[in-house]
Amino acid sequence: MSVEFPFKTPPARVCILRLSAIGDTCHVVPLIHRLRQAWPTTRFTWVIGRIEARLMSLFPDVEFITVDKRAGREGQAALDQRLRETQFDLLLHLQVALRASLIARRIRATTKLGFDIARARELQWLFTNRRVAARRTEHVLDSFQGFADTLGVPRTPLEHDLPLPLEALDYARGLIPDGARTLVVSPCSSHVLRNWRAERYAAVIDHAQREHGLRVILCGGPSPVEREMGAAIESMVSAPVLNQIGKDTLPQMLALLSRATVLLSPDSGPAHMGTLAGVPVIGLYAATNPARSGPYASRDWTVDRYDEAARRFLGKRASTLPWTRKIEKPGVMDLITVDDVTGRLGALAAAGLLGSRA
Repeated sequence: MSVEFPFKTPPARVCILRLSAIGDTCHVVPLIHRLRQAWPTTRFTWVIGRIEARLMSLFPDVEFITVDKRAGREGQAALDQRLRETQFDLLLHLQVALRASLIARRIRATTKLGFDIARARELQWLFTNRRVAARRTEHVLDSFQGFADTLGVPRTPLEHDLPLPLEALDYARGLIPDGARTLVVSPCSSHVLRNWRAERYAAVIDHAQREHGLRVILCGGPSPVEREMGAAIESMVSAPVLNQIGKDTLPQMLALLSRATVLLSPDSGPAHMGTLAGVPVIGLYAATNPARSGPYASRDWTVDRYDEAARRFLGKRASTLPWTRKIEKPGVMDLITVDDVTGRLGALAAAGLLGSRA
């Protein structure tokens, strides 16, 4: 059945397909807010990864269909049954990975909108029947906004809000009381070659406590790498820090960030959760391009050594590399110095964003 596109009237049912990762699902939030403002009667369903759903299920009035990569045949059969139950007017296929496209094939939707040919890697274009306008160099969040542009949805100020449960707010308030100026450090990415050295984090923490009077909390997931990093940092700092690594849920972490003064993180999910929480983020970027995947609202505070990494490790300027190129090489994060980061703290203080010392 052919349909008029873009839609002259709001579609009744829309399916969003973005399975992972935490940071990328954070970039979907402003897209849903924008679509809902234009289409208040539309029902939205989000097909999403199991871990990511723990955070994004905070989104009110959105149906979630959770995909678990570890599920066996019974789990796949249950997913197929869920996908067969509903006919959608529109699928927004926001992920180019082949595993996502194999799920897109099973989603019943009249219009399946994906990326333009140049960006539709892993044959995504075979699984869609409409494509967004071609664009070359833009942030991941902006690439998702391109779907709304193609649909003719009016542009609105970006909205990042996710409502937090009272339990999570109470957890965060217990760790960061009102008026407690706090640096939260999320030291690890799931990609270990994006991680900075523990001794450099410790040096920045000592500076933040000594020069800016900031309390410090370590946060992150429960993986052995993260726990080992937290223990190493604790062993090196001059004054105690509160180590919450592996001790909170994703909603609790988001609530904690919402009460923080500043967040320090490499390219990771928490860096983008910081944007949702409205906290300034000092992003540490050398292995990846912050123009594409940096903390969206904090690019002025991000330490950017990506071009230097391209020259040092690849012998090329960053501007000549494919837009999605990662430089995950041993030692690449050593291009970021302690002075780079303390300088960003000083700039935040000069801008009045660290508050005043008691």
